[in-house]
Amino acid sequence: MPDRFEILHKDLAGRIGRLSTLHGTIETPALMPVVNPHLPLIPPDELEKMGADMVITNSYIIHQDPDLRIQAIERGLHDLLGFSGPIMTDSGAFQLSVYGDIDVSPLEILNFQFAIKSDIAVPLDIPTPPDVTRERAESELQITEERLVQAASLERSGLLACPIQGSTYTDLREKAARFARDLPFDVYPVGGVVPLMEAYRYRDLVDVVTSAKKGLGSGRPVHLFGAGHPMIFALAAAMGCDLFDSAAYALFARQDRYLTVHGTGKLEEMSYLPCCCPVCQEHTLKELMDSPEKTKLLARHNLYVSLQEMKQVKESIREGSLWDLLETRCRSHPRMLDGLKRLGAQSQWLESLDSAGKSTFFYLSPESASRPEVMRCARRIDRISLQGNVLITDDSQADTSGFAHVLHFKPPFGPYPPELSETYPFNAEVPEKADDAAINQAAINTEFMMRANPDARFCIRLKIGDLIK
Repeated sequence: MPDRFEILHKDLAGRIGRLSTLHGTIETPALMPVVNPHLPLIPPDELEKMGADMVITNSYIIHQDPDLRIQAIERGLHDLLGFSGPIMTDSGAFQLSVYGDIDVSPLEILNFQFAIKSDIAVPLDIPTPPDVTRERAESELQITEERLVQAASLERSGLLACPIQGSTYTDLREKAARFARDLPFDVYPVGGVVPLMEAYRYRDLVDVVTSAKKGLGSGRPVHLFGAGHPMIFALAAAMGCDLFDSAAYALFARQDRYLTVHGTGKLEEMSYLPCCCPVCQEHTLKELMDSPEKTKLLARHNLYVSLQEMKQVKESIREGSLWDLLETRCRSHPRMLDGLKRLGAQSQWLESLDSAGKSTFFYLSPESASRPEVMRCARRIDRISLQGNVLITDDSQADTSGFAHVLHFKPPFGPYPPELSETYPFNAEVPEKADDAAINQAAINTEFMMRANPDARFCIRLKIGDLIK
């Protein structure tokens, strides 16, 4: 229900919001650690102490264990797990994707989630993998949508999720999202994307998520299924994802893998613990590797790093610097940079969602030329009305006599009135030597201005050279 989600701050397509549930209100973006109901590496009550406001568990696993099923129905999910905050439950779709079938009906597993008082229940959708035939993607999407219609008609006290499927067909993703937004759901997970992330196909991930977001519209909370590595959080948040679930903190710990915001290290290949979380402060690398509690300790480190990165993402959204964080994080892997470039190609869509007023624009790389602020400048530059002789210059000492108008010039924005020099985004911090992307975009914007003012006579005097032919 739309009134369950309130947006507080926006940056790019990302936002800080409040999502209200039966067991409290959480602030998004939020990371939900995955809790194995049989063998949690970190007890759920400790997860709360570490800063996890919400967790996710698998209702199918609970349902298939007779003892757990009875306890969950009698005691409720929260008492069973020992977690007082909101709990989301998956339906068994992961098992369905792995084994091809599960021995429970969609209606049965959904009603079970309602019975155990899940805060966010998920219908049993068909998680279509990437790169299947279009016929299969359409067929499985139709089954999913039939189940969603049935789920939407049921009475429930908690929130209900509406998975968005469609494989790697962006038109199907957008169509599925448009279908979903007209149904009475509360949270919208983008599913079937774990194989893309496992294969570092971040460019395709951007296509899938942005297509779903365009179909949904901007006001609905979105969950990115399986996005549990901290290196992906900034990119996913910039696309407008609000909820994340992480099994990576535990899965990687069992493989002696050490998470950082830049990637994953293997303990046996490391010399230091480059972190100041409690685990890394209290143990040397050798002590950690020799500890009988190594897996549990490493899981705690992995989760600390993940929760810290989510806080950094939120702070960047609040101060309007998410793109700066995104540019930094996306240089941790070449395929992440592919994802950033793909997102930059969606600058017109981002610009429609992005806040117009921020602090300071930092030009950090050629990708900065694709920022929404630059596109907004290009779109609005024809609002400047000019007549007579006009000087465009980047030289503060230039001779301005004989000109009716003098415009300052700064790549990637191009020309602008000097009265705007201290306003955003023209107060941008840019390198002394502009790169080709910034110069090319500034040239394009200059040409837009000249075409919008055909009666003016332009003179261009630039230290960086004559850009407009």
